Amino acid sequence: MTVLAIRNLVLRVGGRALLDGADLTLDTGRRLGLVGRNGAGKSTLIRAIIGEIQPDGGEIRLAARARLGHVAQEAPGGDGSLLDAVLAADTERAALLAELEAEPDGHRAAEIHERLIAIRAEAAPARAAAILAGLGFDEAAQARPLASYSGGWRMRVALARALFLEPDLLLLDEPTNHLDLEATLWLEGWLARFPGAAIIISHDRGLLDRCVDVIAHLDRQKITTYQGNFDSFVRQRTERAAQQAAEAAKIAAQRAHMQAFVDRFRYKASKARQAQSRLKALSKLPPIEAVIEDVPTRFAFPEPEQLSPPILAIERAEVGYGGPPVLRNLDLRMDPDDRIALLGANGNGKSTLAKLLAGRLQPSRGEVRRANRLKVGFFAQHQSEELDPQGTPLSHMQQALPRATETQCRAQLARFGLAGEKAETRIAQCSGGEKARLLLALCTRDAPNLLILDEPTNHLDIDAREALVKALAEFQGAVLLITHDPHLVELVADRLWLVGDGTVKPFDGDIDDYRTLLAERARAASRDAQSPAGGQQAQERRDRAATRAQLAPLRARLREVEKALEKLTLEARLIEKRLADPETYAKRKAEDIAWATTRRAAIGKEMAALEEEWLVLSEQLDAA
Repeated sequence: MTVLAIRNLVLRVGGRALLDGADLTLDTGRRLGLVGRNGAGKSTLIRAIIGEIQPDGGEIRLAARARLGHVAQEAPGGDGSLLDAVLAADTERAALLAELEAEPDGHRAAEIHERLIAIRAEAAPARAAAILAGLGFDEAAQARPLASYSGGWRMRVALARALFLEPDLLLLDEPTNHLDLEATLWLEGWLARFPGAAIIISHDRGLLDRCVDVIAHLDRQKITTYQGNFDSFVRQRTERAAQQAAEAAKIAAQRAHMQAFVDRFRYKASKARQAQSRLKALSKLPPIEAVIEDVPTRFAFPEPEQLSPPILAIERAEVGYGGPPVLRNLDLRMDPDDRIALLGANGNGKSTLAKLLAGRLQPSRGEVRRANRLKVGFFAQHQSEELDPQGTPLSHMQQALPRATETQCRAQLARFGLAGEKAETRIAQCSGGEKARLLLALCTRDAPNLLILDEPTNHLDIDAREALVKALAEFQGAVLLITHDPHLVELVADRLWLVGDGTVKPFDGDIDDYRTLLAERARAASRDAQSPAGGQQAQERRDRAATRAQLAPLRARLREVEKALEKLTLEARLIEKRLADPETYAKRKAEDIAWATTRRAAIGKEMAALEEEWLVLSEQLDAA
């Protein structure tokens, strides 16, 4: 069944056309990812579907009696509990219960009870509680007044209200912005099971890859749909662009050939007729539609000074804010090439650990040892609130680098896409993404050896996120990452630390293992709530957990071997390329060539040993 039909839609904002003659159809059960450049009109389209703004032309048609769910722009408030706030989202249920409390006559009371049964009103509190739990609110938190929470946490409640309604059409605009990694993974699972239709605007590529089955691309005032997830969309669009470029080149070649003939013979009497024929043919060739691509987004981190390991070590440390320690029993170290992501729900101490590593918090007990000349770049999303709205990116950089020339300051800003006029735009007029770029430029101005990034992607679009991934891959220093974006963790981190129960420990596994762990915890909690503790099923779960714990070191070593093989393979290719280049023998010393030859042989032996170990480990895991 078609839930939403958009025909020949025209939307204008401030006299500028965002959509002109756009079409879109969405059926029940389809989950659509809405993508496009910032300012293309994604959020405006959502507002038009909701009815907050009227289209300038065309029509938006919803199915009869279709129930619409969306996250309000304003965070909900009030003195009621979180659970009550979510239950109140179902206005029909709330109205029926209120009417029932007024003690209507027997016939009306029977009608109300019948309707309450039909809408599963008795299960509503359990459903609401489960959604809130998935978004990070335990039982005690659900009973607290809504007004006691910050705006970010209340936006989670707004999301819970939209999910609770189980609408026919669900509209989500950047739903993961206020979620931690755990809540994001839960939301992905919820959306995968959602039976209705959904439109999701997101810069989270992982969410668009795992949760949508069609992409709608807003570009040049039109909507083009692509079947499949975001990866499929990128592949299809790349192929289409290549075909368009090839056709443009073919037509351009035809034009050039015909034009050359005309230019040569148009004034020759014997060739005049043929020249005129060519001119007519030339006028009939279709116009060349060049592949109009956005300027690619690129980030570049300054190259840091190389330091000896470890660059940072924490021994028997505790840290907090004057009261009981937030984190204790900390024994951690970081090396120059580490790529570490922190796991754990919000409130467990991830940002506290980041501040300790950055030197912004001192341990109340224990020791933090830092390498000489260690420089730390610290990105925190709240820092955007500290920017001077009347200043510019250039003035902020000049203040941060008082001894640098204007050219040097502009060069640092240009590393993050803030060149030319963008460097002189007032902060008050900068987008969230531009402010995030400025903060990245500021925190890397001294070429840090260690980058600590606390939610760096919240305001970056998909292209900028991919640029950040590439820049981090090329960065020669260490990285500590706190993010709700599983895609970023998968591409950047090669080690995971789990923050929980008041301490920090290495997590033996990858992000998929962590997904599995969270799912098993949720299932275990659900089963324990429905059956007596200590039964046979609980023992079986403990046995499975013990088995996983025994196998975890094997899996971790297998991943280490695979990464080592990848690095050696790349090094071998570079050496082969160098030895195959005649310039090598013309410009390099004999001892350099001898070293390269010796190293190539050593790499072969190392790879053979690692491949043998990989086979042994794989067999052990298969047999377990």
